[in-house]
Amino acid sequence: MLRRPELAKIVADSLLHFDGDRYRMGDFVVMPNHVHLMAVFRSPELLKTQCDSWLHFTAVEINRVLKRKGKLWQQEPFDHLVRSAEQYAYVRDYIALNPEKAHLQPGEYYYRRFEG
Repeated sequence: MLRRPELAKIVADSLLHFDGDRYRMGDFVVMPNHVHLMAVFRSPELLKTQCDSWLHFTAVEINRVLKRKGKLWQQEPFDHLVRSAEQYAYVRDYIALNPEKAHLQPGEYYYRRFEG
């Protein structure tokens, strides 16, 4: 479903909406059926709260566009603390290469690389 650019953009815009305020967004990729992202939060509680907010907001907006109701996301978030420069580089590469590994063509995913 997120292969549709207008739906992927809803997710991407949501991820960037509070960037610099509630969190600091790094790299992310919106895949056809899931999302990978790197972000910095001040606390684990803020991470959970923000993830819940992203899931709720994007589900409401995407369902509105699709003229439907109901569950959109599976509740299987996975978070991982990056503890070294090597892990940081690995996760960035993983995010960047995920569309290629899935044999996606440009336009079938939304990728944003943090340059800061």
